[in-house]
Amino acid sequence: MAEYKKHKNDNKEAGLPVRPETAVRKTDTLVYALGGLGEVGKNMYCYEHENEICIVDCGVLFPGDELLGIDYVIPDYHHLIRQDKKRKILVITHGHEDHIGGIPFLLRQVNIDAIYAPRFAKALIQKKLAEHKGLEKTKIIEIDSDYRIRTKYFTVGFFDTIHSIPDSLGVLITTPNGSIVHTGDFKFDLTPVGRNADYQKMAYIGALKPTLLMSDSTNAGVEDFSISEKDVSREIMGIMRNAKHRMIIATFASNVYRVGQIIEAALATGRKVAVFGRSMENVVDIARKMGTIKIKDSQLLSHEDLARTPDDKVCIICTGSQGEPLAALSRIAAGTHRFIHLKPSDTVVFSSGTIPGNDAAVNAVVDKLFRSGATVLNKSILTNLHTTGHASKEEEKLMLQLVKPEYFMPIHGEYKMLMQHRQTAIETGMPPENIFVCANGDVLLLRDHKVIASDWRFQGDDIYVDGNDISGLSTAVLKDRRILADNGLVAVIVAIDSKENKLLARPVIVSRGFVFIKDSQSLIKEAEFIVANSLSERMKERTTFSDIKNCIRSTLEPFLYKKTRRNPIVIPVILNSRQTMEELKKRRAQQAGHASHKTAHRKSEKPQGSRKQGAQKEKSVRALPQPRQKKERRSKVL
Repeated sequence: MAEYKKHKNDNKEAGLPVRPETAVRKTDTLVYALGGLGEVGKNMYCYEHENEICIVDCGVLFPGDELLGIDYVIPDYHHLIRQDKKRKILVITHGHEDHIGGIPFLLRQVNIDAIYAPRFAKALIQKKLAEHKGLEKTKIIEIDSDYRIRTKYFTVGFFDTIHSIPDSLGVLITTPNGSIVHTGDFKFDLTPVGRNADYQKMAYIGALKPTLLMSDSTNAGVEDFSISEKDVSREIMGIMRNAKHRMIIATFASNVYRVGQIIEAALATGRKVAVFGRSMENVVDIARKMGTIKIKDSQLLSHEDLARTPDDKVCIICTGSQGEPLAALSRIAAGTHRFIHLKPSDTVVFSSGTIPGNDAAVNAVVDKLFRSGATVLNKSILTNLHTTGHASKEEEKLMLQLVKPEYFMPIHGEYKMLMQHRQTAIETGMPPENIFVCANGDVLLLRDHKVIASDWRFQGDDIYVDGNDISGLSTAVLKDRRILADNGLVAVIVAIDSKENKLLARPVIVSRGFVFIKDSQSLIKEAEFIVANSLSERMKERTTFSDIKNCIRSTLEPFLYKKTRRNPIVIPVILNSRQTMEELKKRRAQQAGHASHKTAHRKSEKPQGSRKQGAQKEKSVRALPQPRQKKERRSKVL
C-alpha cells in the first residue's frame, strides 16, 4: 500500500494523471457475480485475470407469479459474449437447477473450453443437454475432491461439502493476486446421509490463510444448527410403519438424499414405490444408475399397476410440495390426476419446507387434501419431516472459523440474507471494512493479496426466457404483458389521405381493459377531439407514418394519465383510405373486364352440336323421379 502511495505522489509531482486505487489495472484479478446476489437462484460467479475467466456455476431462477408466461430467468451474458477472445472454463459445484439450469443458454452464446462437474451433476447436465439440439457432444470433465484444474493464471482445487444432493463440492481458486474459497451450497451435519464434509481439508485451507471467502447465505437468519438428515429419516420410517393404508409423500425432486430415504423406508415396510412427476422420474432414474438410490425394477410400480396393488403395499412419491398448479400433488388434490384418486384412508406427507411466497399455493392444496378426508402431515415443531440443505447461522460461523479468510463476501441470498451473514462474520471477529456486500455486476479487485471494491461494474440484469428464446425479446414482451394486465389497451384508428396529407375523418378510439366505454363516452370523445386537433396541426407539413404514430402517442398518453392515472398501451392504426379505395376499384374493374372477356370467348367457341347435347341432357333430367312421385310410391307400398 505504501508503494502505491509513493507511486501516486511521484505521478503527481511529474504532472501525470493519478489513477485512483479503485480503478481496474491490467494485473488485477476481477471477482464479480452475474447472478446469485440479492436473490436465491441464478447463481453465476466469475473470476477473471487478463485473458482467462473461470466461471463457477450457471443457474436459473424460477419465476414468481408476477412474471407472466415466463419459464426461466437467466443472467445477462453480454459481458462474457464481449470477452469472446478470452479463454473460459465453467466449474460446477453441484447439480441443482439454480446452479446448472442456465448451461444450455450459456453454451449457445458463449464459447466455453470445457465444463468441469462432479459425477452426479455431470449426469444431470448430460441429460439436460441431450434435450437441446447441437449441444449433445459438449465436453464435460468429471471432477472430485482430489481433482486439480491448472490454467495459465488459475489453479482450481476442490473439497467435499454436505448438501441435499450427492457429490457437492466447495472450490479453492488460486490466482496471481491471492486465493479465493467459494463454498457453493453447504451445511454441516455430524450424522449425514452420504459422504461427509472434509473438515480436515477446510482447516488446512484455513492454515494457508486464504485472501477471500465467498459463502452461502441462504439460511443466515436461522438460529442454531439445522437438524440432521438422519432425524428426518427416522421420522419418515415411523410414519410409514404406523400408516395402515396408502402413503403419498411430496418432496423436492432435487433433494436426492430425501427421495432415497423415502424409498428405503417404503421397502423396509413392505411397500412398493410409484414415482410421479417428470423431474422426480428423471432424478430417480439417474440416481439408480449412479447407485445413490437402490431399488429393483420389481419394487417399482408402473402407473397402470397402481390400481391393482393393495393400498397398504403402496408408497407414492410425487412432486408438488410447493403447490405448483401443474405438479402431481396439485392435480391429485384437485381430483384431475389420471392415475391417482384420493381416498379418506390416504396419508399425505409434505417432506419439505415452504419456500417464502408459496404459502398461499401450499395452503390451497392442503385445504383440498383435508376436504377429501385424507390425513395430512406437514413440517412442524412436533415433526422432523424436513431439514434444510443450507447452513444456518451457527454453521456459517463454523465455516468462517475453519477457513479464517482475511476478507469476506456473502453470496447466494437475498439482500437481507447477505446483511445477516455480514453481521455473523462481524461476530466472529471479521473487521467490518473487510466485508463486501455486493450486487450482481459489482466488481471486486484482488491486488497483491488485498481486496478492493472497484468503481467499475458490469451489466447484471435479468433475461426472461419464454420457451427457448434467449434473445431478451421476452423481457420486452413481459413488460407489455404487465402494462396490459394493469392498464389495458387503447387503439386509435385514423383514416388519412397520404397524397393530400390530410385527415379524412375524426379518429376513432377503441379500448380493451382500460375503461368501460359506455360509462366513459365523454372521455373517449374528448380524447378523439384532442388527437384530431393535434394531427391536423402536425399534418400541415409533410409527415411520415412514423411521425403520425408518435404524434398520436405523445398527445394521447399524457391526456389519459392525467384523466385516469393509468398508462394503457396506445396502438395507432393508420388507414390510408382514399388511396386504398382507388386501388381496390382499379383491381375490381380489371377483374370484371377479364371475366367478361372470358365469357365472350367461351360463347364464341361453343360447337353447333351443343344443342343436341343440351336436349339429351334435358331429357335425362326429366327422367329423374320428382319428390312428389317418390312420396306417392312410398304411400302405395305402405
